[in-house]
Amino acid sequence: MGGVPLDPLPDWVPARRREIGARVQAARLAANLTQMELGLRIGRDHRTIHRWEYGERVPNLDDLLLLADVVGMPLADLVRD
Repeated sequence: MGGVPLDPLPDWVPARRREIGARVQAARLAANLTQMELGLRIGRDHRTIHRWEYGERVPNLDDLLLLADVVGMPLADLVRD
């Protein structure tokens, strides 16, 4: 099990991941939070926040809900196209 997925993701998925990451970063900055501060407030390491913001990893739904709450933004605004 594990390893490389059998079907690679369509090209639009990594692009969309980066868009969401940019929204997370913009929301964090608008809330005047550092990656470290945001991480502390939602129980994640600042490196995880960095990975989300640059589209290297994907926050799960619980993380997105916590993020939206901390930055005072509706969840839909973080992920909306």
